[in-house]
Amino acid sequence: MHGQSNFGRFTDTALSSHDQVARALGGEILAGVYPPGAKLPSEAEMLHRFGVSRTVLREVFKTLTAKGLIVSKTRVGTTVLDSAFWNFFDADVLAWKVAQGFDIAFIRDLAAIRVAIEPAAARAAAENATAKDIASMRRSVASMAAASTSASEFAEADLEFHKAVGQASGNVLMRSLAAVIETALLASFRMSSPVHEVDEHADSVKGHSRIVDAIEAGDGEGAAQAMRAIIGHGVERIERAKTSRKRRPAR
Repeated sequence: MHGQSNFGRFTDTALSSHDQVARALGGEILAGVYPPGAKLPSEAEMLHRFGVSRTVLREVFKTLTAKGLIVSKTRVGTTVLDSAFWNFFDADVLAWKVAQGFDIAFIRDLAAIRVAIEPAAARAAAENATAKDIASMRRSVASMAAASTSASEFAEADLEFHKAVGQASGNVLMRSLAAVIETALLASFRMSSPVHEVDEHADSVKGHSRIVDAIEAGDGEGAAQAMRAIIGHGVERIERAKTSRKRRPAR
């Protein structure tokens, strides 16, 4: 769970030509501008549109192919694959999805993946966490408590907390799911941050503290239950916020 945070990446303006073109085409594929089965414009059209070299464009196509979005065949062209092939565990694909906004169904899908993985990570952390791991989690919780007015600071601290749990689990595959956890958190805080309500903020901090308490006590089941509760709390907050927006009268 190392590397640059997507919280910075989503607003990064210093992207390479390759990254800019990949993000543009990838986002258009996810948005349905080029639906499954459709062919992408010719290489000549793409070169004219983006103003990049043929080498850059071909590298972009290799990138999108590796992410399961397209397939290129000689004398056929480049075709968009069915969404069943799209790799939503890929950090870039998730980032492009986030940039388009979220519907509640996708939020629930992310939460379901988190519920399947993170409680198990918390349970494993209760067996494997070192004093250093516990201290890292405590620092993250303290940062969350201190971030009572800044949604971005709270989100960063929350992300660091979940990274620390994954690290403490000792399971490299659990740690590799950082992109899913990060994207779920990003979506959550864009739609409804707990810092906007005093009680919600306090409840979130306490919920994360309970996870650390259980891990430190070696209580695997307690840690798993506390993790499930904090994930469910986040989804409930988003659903309440979404319902509230629908009820607001038009101005």
